[in-house]
Amino acid sequence: MGLYDDISIDLKNALKEQDKQKLSVLRGLKSAIKNKQVALRQELTDEQIMGVISSEIKKSKEAIEKFGQGSRQDLVEKEEEEIKILSTYLPPQLSTEDIKEIVTQIIEEISASGPKDLGGVMKSVMAKVAGRADGREVNRIARELLS
Repeated sequence: MGLYDDISIDLKNALKEQDKQKLSVLRGLKSAIKNKQVALRQELTDEQIMGVISSEIKKSKEAIEKFGQGSRQDLVEKEEEEIKILSTYLPPQLSTEDIKEIVTQIIEEISASGPKDLGGVMKSVMAKVAGRADGREVNRIARELLS
């Protein structure tokens, strides 16, 4: 049973339990997954679905930032709850130390020597940590270690 099936089952359970917040989030997620399937004209793999989930979480984090600037604490809390629900479908996130270790390992493997090698490092690291680390955090750490 795949990730999409898990989401569908949880959606049905949220409907039965009348959990409006979870129901809304999962409906939005299924819609985003369907849109991606239509765009690619194929069924999505679990990794691709994790990418959709990650992008939905990223959108929520950006919304939290904007709502925080606008002093809308009620909306900030709503978005934070959405992130909690969406995060349950992703593997556990790597710590900063784990990311540094992986980036250091990749730098050694490809013999990266400076900031000009950032693209190659990022490509290799992101393939290795797919769904388990935020790209901005990986980029920040990679820049730090390469300079």
